[in-house]
Amino acid sequence: MLSFRHITGAAIILFLLSVVLVVFVDAPTYIMTLPWLFWLVFTAIGSFDIRWNYHLQAVHRSSKQDSKRVAVTFDDGPNPKITPKILDVLKKHNATATFFCVGQQMKKHPQLLKRMHDEQHTIGNHTFSHSNAMGFFGKRRMLSELQQTNNIAKEILGVTLRWFRPAFGVTNPAIKSAVSETELHVVGWSIRSFDTLPISEASLTQRITKRIRGGDIILLHDSSEKTVAVLERLLLFLHDKRMEAVSIDVLLKNQV
Repeated sequence: MLSFRHITGAAIILFLLSVVLVVFVDAPTYIMTLPWLFWLVFTAIGSFDIRWNYHLQAVHRSSKQDSKRVAVTFDDGPNPKITPKILDVLKKHNATATFFCVGQQMKKHPQLLKRMHDEQHTIGNHTFSHSNAMGFFGKRRMLSELQQTNNIAKEILGVTLRWFRPAFGVTNPAIKSAVSETELHVVGWSIRSFDTLPISEASLTQRITKRIRGGDIILLHDSSEKTVAVLERLLLFLHDKRMEAVSIDVLLKNQV
């Protein structure tokens, strides 16, 4: 996969070649902008799609291709209206999941966080504020986001968080640098449900189930009522296929 380092190096080489062409071959000067346009396009796409591993290495699925397990993950909670319903469905189907929690929400709803933990679900770091401007934070502020959330989990649950998913799946050099100063492992996804968009429950379920394979990491959000119904359908589908929904800890055991 192309990385920030590789694309930046290529852009510099192309820029130097364009300078030579302009100076010695009388090429039009606008060609000197093309390498940076090339760099900008790739960097924009790579920054907004964590699956590229453009800025940092993230785990997107289990390396065990023959696995009958998948990890169902939820971002943005805990949500006092939706998360209890999600937990009820998981308990009903004897399934475990992973919740990438926002620090501010964890602080507001400690009892809900404790319920997640008590019911054997894995809790991950999803930043403290989940700010829309997260992609523009510098290293120091980003590190603070991670540390605050880790500290809240430690205070409420007495556990050390191991997993991190960037807000919106956005990555950049500042996030990479901040993560490198923690012991967090970055987790992406192999199937994105788009359950936050105005898509029907049936369409969302089909989108997930038509491509599901053992070892997948599925992205959902415990912030939407329809996600509860989608989860119910998904777990029934997995049962029919003799597959199991497990936490990230279980799916990636001895792999990270």
